[in-house]
Amino acid sequence: MVKDKEAPENPNLKNNKMFIGIVWNCVPELKLLLSALLFFCSLITLFQFFPSHFSFSVQDLRHCASLPPPPVEIQHRQIKQEDVILQGGVIKRNFNTYGTAAYNFVLMSAYRGGLNTFAVIGLSSKPLHVFAKPTYVCEWAPHNGTGNITVPGVKILPDWGYGRVYTVVVVNCTFPSPVGHDRSGGRLFIHASTSGGGDANFNLTDTIEALEEAPESLNPVQFTSPPKYDYLYCGSSLYGNLSPQRIREWIAYHVKMFGEKSHFVIHDAGGVHPDVMAVLRPWIEKGYVTVQDIREEERFDGYYHNQFLIVNDCLHRYRFMAKWMFFFDVDEFIFVPKKSTLKTVMDSLSEYTQFTIEQRTISNKLCYLDDHPGKIYRKWGIEKLVYRDTVRGIRRDRKYAVQPRNVFATGVHMSENTVGKTTHKTEGKIMYYHYHGTISERREPCRQFVNTTEMKVGGTPYMVDMTMREVAGAVKRFEMRMIGSALLTTRQ
Repeated sequence: MVKDKEAPENPNLKNNKMFIGIVWNCVPELKLLLSALLFFCSLITLFQFFPSHFSFSVQDLRHCASLPPPPVEIQHRQIKQEDVILQGGVIKRNFNTYGTAAYNFVLMSAYRGGLNTFAVIGLSSKPLHVFAKPTYVCEWAPHNGTGNITVPGVKILPDWGYGRVYTVVVVNCTFPSPVGHDRSGGRLFIHASTSGGGDANFNLTDTIEALEEAPESLNPVQFTSPPKYDYLYCGSSLYGNLSPQRIREWIAYHVKMFGEKSHFVIHDAGGVHPDVMAVLRPWIEKGYVTVQDIREEERFDGYYHNQFLIVNDCLHRYRFMAKWMFFFDVDEFIFVPKKSTLKTVMDSLSEYTQFTIEQRTISNKLCYLDDHPGKIYRKWGIEKLVYRDTVRGIRRDRKYAVQPRNVFATGVHMSENTVGKTTHKTEGKIMYYHYHGTISERREPCRQFVNTTEMKVGGTPYMVDMTMREVAGAVKRFEMRMIGSALLTTRQ
């Protein structure tokens, strides 16, 4: 069969097919082009609604595209909150914060340690000290304008890692020569630098006015004159619903033991409620007790590192006012054997800057029943809690005393920043009876009455120790002689 002859092609149809093919193959590009046109049209429409003073230039684009400026040292200043005296003579302590988040530095206090040296006490971010190397610069600015002096500050971290978010910092500022000794007055600044904390390329410096000394206020004699007190007690922070009766026993006992030239600094973190204050007030009026309100410390984490903060503040605040300074708690009673006195013991330890005190642990549940139960409940805690834990070969906490003029910073159980010797060989000379848990609740401490001299409870051996019971009568008579019958109706 013969093929039919092919029909001639239409050139217009060929061009249409070519155009359709190009369009079909370029669909993504066309979509992008149409989207761009739609965006620019929308932008032009939007610009019609901007105010007439709005301008936009190429220079603005260059500014947006430029690199960020190099890191600079930033300084912050704020007005320092001063301590105030509340009704009844209570000293309300104010904390001053610097920095953000976990603060670079939280200033509590600053004190002179001599004509050319100062101590600044506060808290600082613990991660900052773990992961960076923050530095401190001390600056003395005299009021007479003779010229500022700066020296590197030496930081001391006395809390041995107890803190979590914060750690206690004592900054020692020692100048090469006396400053302000002409009594012209001046101000002490601390420049606290993060030195790469969090960002190695960024350094934040906070300038802190740590102390201001008014003209004519410096008394250089205080650094060399005999101290006002023989013994000064620096108390730990008091929390919770404390027993007024236990506080009553503790303060009467220790005022009697420490004598007329003694003073007790009590730090109220919420535990000095009205009933406890009623117990302390007669002794405040007699000049034996000072109460400081430090409840603001609840803003900062941890119990133990706040204890370090408080004892360091107390150390430097009163270091020239006391020959010896004691650090222990209000459920602990210092005792010396009958054949000695506190003075003879302290005189025998005078060659040491610091000594530690052994613990005797008393059961907080077992009470000695040698009388009618109704009379037992009216006895003081130190009369009926007489069963001593006699477990051997274990390490018990020790408390301590220091000669404060030779101490740079201190801890809760001892100091590692002293000038001079420390001794732990005080067994038989001085000890303390620990009534753990008997002060933190307002109820009768006796849970079980027994009248045997030795026994075991839960595998722990106990024996009767009448030492504190035997002195209770003398303490009661001393209280009556000193403050009368004002506290006879004190409840648990």
